[in-house]
Amino acid sequence: MPRRLIKQYMPDHEKIRTHKHLQCLSGFLHHKYLWHLNRHSVAIAFAVGLFFAFVPVPFQMILAAVGAVALHGNLPISVALVWLTNPLTMPPIFYTAYLLGAKILGTSATDTSFSEFSWDWLISGLSTIWQPFLLGCFIMGTAAAVLGYTGIHIIWRLLVLHRWRHRHPSRHVA
Repeated sequence: MPRRLIKQYMPDHEKIRTHKHLQCLSGFLHHKYLWHLNRHSVAIAFAVGLFFAFVPVPFQMILAAVGAVALHGNLPISVALVWLTNPLTMPPIFYTAYLLGAKILGTSATDTSFSEFSWDWLISGLSTIWQPFLLGCFIMGTAAAVLGYTGIHIIWRLLVLHRWRHRHPSRHVA
């Protein structure tokens, strides 16, 4: 069952409760729904984490944590999924988002060269690509969130059905 695998890597709730740097957040971090491993909380965590993975801002983990608290999803899973976009995967993911946004807006994708990287280049380059880039990020984030939410529900259901069908025969009631 996925619950055992996920539980193995999750931080201990009591350890977080007694952590000296997290005492100021005690009102938010001690709700049970943030730590439950059920189909609904994990599916929400996947939706929140995958959506905020495509938001091109610093501190995505904070946004994912706030989203998990607001939507009653599993906090550690939503924060961990933000790392889908890490320094190695960000360039291809965000470039694909830019290309998608440019295609939807009907604009041509500009060829950018990084040979003259400066603040002037950054400001002038962002002024031309920000609309298709943000649109592509929003579309990819929304699609990933919907697929993650739906996928978790389907996979969880299939695993429960599989386990139900293959349970020990001595448990069957006549």
